Amino acid sequence: MSDMAAKPPLKTDVLQFGTSRFLQAHADLFFSEARVPRSVTVVQTSGNPERAKRLPALADPDGIPIKIRGLLDGQVIDKEQRVTSLKQAFSTHTDWDAVCAVFKDVDFVVSNTSDIGFAARPEDMDAILAPTASFPAKLTHLLFMRYHAGSAPPLLLPTELLPNNGHALKSRLLEIAETALADAGFRDWLEQMVAANSIVDRIVSEPLEPAGAIAEPYALWAIEAAPGVRAPCDHPSIQIVPSLEGPERLKLHILNLGHTIMADWWLQDGRPEGQTVLDVMQSERRGALEHILISDVLPGFAARGLEEDAKHFITATLERFSNPFLRHLISDIAGNHSEKLDRRIAAFFDWASTGGVLSAPSLSAILDRNRS
Repeated sequence: MSDMAAKPPLKTDVLQFGTSRFLQAHADLFFSEARVPRSVTVVQTSGNPERAKRLPALADPDGIPIKIRGLLDGQVIDKEQRVTSLKQAFSTHTDWDAVCAVFKDVDFVVSNTSDIGFAARPEDMDAILAPTASFPAKLTHLLFMRYHAGSAPPLLLPTELLPNNGHALKSRLLEIAETALADAGFRDWLEQMVAANSIVDRIVSEPLEPAGAIAEPYALWAIEAAPGVRAPCDHPSIQIVPSLEGPERLKLHILNLGHTIMADWWLQDGRPEGQTVLDVMQSERRGALEHILISDVLPGFAARGLEEDAKHFITATLERFSNPFLRHLISDIAGNHSEKLDRRIAAFFDWASTGGVLSAPSLSAILDRNRS
């Protein structure tokens, strides 16, 4: 048992699965900055010994540093903020009793686990929880404990990069409960639980040791409206939206599409070593990129009734690409280029061509060149 778990655990508003730098610079910072701050218990589910070393630092009473560096509305931002929402940190491998004690009272469950942590494992379907079980299996057993304690379900707010991540998580929980626990009452209780779909966006460029991170000024946590869904706190970067399609398409077909255009140029230029996004934005190609976004991409969003949203997002994206503190290598973006062309550019034509054919000659030329 860890030193922290040896003390009686504190009651907190949020139980967070995941110790990622992203969450520290995103949700955890929002909880600290909120008009009514939220308290958070962090839980590591992987058992990774290197990440376990981070746990004491996460709960430092003085907070952990987040350096915000970049451009915002044309101004250079370079400041340090502190995350003070993290009150305690546990591991499911060594502090299970403490995790259970906290879980029975939390209002919100936030997660940002790895693909490996989310992936199904054979032991997930065992009635007795195995230490090596996946994150959804561990969450199912915690919910089963809470159900037997007579408590209402918490609101689940997964942030994993999965389509309809709330629905995906709830589906996995129901599948595990059906096989491993076989309790009809518990299944009905789970069916009533709300698991919100959401998307998150913030570039977290570098870690700080032993905890903390460097991040850009831009940040978004868009949560899809549904019965029972509410924001975990009052913060300008947290938005309850009628549908995630708009935020998802903006990110995919403007920011991600812009990255893919740069990657295509990089490949055509013979893969210049060390070239970054900032290098492109400081060259004549900045104008070419802006032209494509305005002339080829914006009309597609206008056809879907999202012209004003797209105008604002294009402006924000060009500013994010011009971040003087961020060294984002084009070589890191260029992986799986053919797949990204399909998802970010070809799929844009399919989505935006409502009631007619979208005219986007620069994007068409990129697709034609890669298909010839």
